Amino acid sequence: MIEIGIIQSLKVVKRTNFGVYLSDGSEERVLLPRKQVPEFVNTGDAIEVFVYRDSSDRLIATTTKPYITVGNVAVLKVKEVTKIGAFLEYGLERDLLLPFKEMTERVHEGKEYLVAMYVDRSGRLAATMKLDDYLTEAEIYGRDAQVEGTIYEINEDIGAFVAVDNRYYGLIPKKEIHGSYHVGDVVTTRVTEVRRDGKLNLSPFKKAYMQMDDDAEKIIKVIEEYNGCLPYNDKASPEVIAHDFDMSKAAFKRAVGRLYKERRIEITEKTIILK
Repeated sequence: MIEIGIIQSLKVVKRTNFGVYLSDGSEERVLLPRKQVPEFVNTGDAIEVFVYRDSSDRLIATTTKPYITVGNVAVLKVKEVTKIGAFLEYGLERDLLLPFKEMTERVHEGKEYLVAMYVDRSGRLAATMKLDDYLTEAEIYGRDAQVEGTIYEINEDIGAFVAVDNRYYGLIPKKEIHGSYHVGDVVTTRVTEVRRDGKLNLSPFKKAYMQMDDDAEKIIKVIEEYNGCLPYNDKASPEVIAHDFDMSKAAFKRAVGRLYKERRIEITEKTIILK
């Protein structure tokens, strides 16, 4: 059976003025249009093609390699958003539909998103942003490894789901999120745990003793933006600290404590002042 959405080798079984018909050995045939037919191809020769449905919903073959195939994940650009969903560019003449029900958040024209390709119930190719079933276990990483990935879904109660290397399942737990994240963001994180199921727990922060150096310099920079006097001290609310520094109150207090011990700041009842 000729499969839709994958790259496969099919044999030429008939030549016509408008192309060649290909077969996998069964009675089923698919047309490869003349403009796609390689030179010097004869009946019986095998050609590597990708099979999809054209605008008339007929199976059609192409020698053009798409950016994505069924069961795989890729970053694709939104060409147009319509009443039925978004159409994504994937390297062929016909664009790929991302239905609204397969979005983890609304997408925007011209922006890129990480998606997987699947065959829908009607036998058409489609895209989904719900990637859990398309990501694999990450046995190649150990604890504290630095990894890069794309956020593909955000759950306010759980955290941000990350496709590490756009292949492996990762999660930034809610408690590790300080600041604003969006679907499509590419993030660099640290592996805090490799779970028994092969999934990764991640943190956008370095180990505490290493992160403290970065946090201290960030605090100095923000105080400078306040002309050398921060209008609150280390007893400020977590919300205020998260807004100004994108860090937790605990991290803020650790870094402020270091700066104080290094005599780079002075802490008053209402302010923190650069020395």
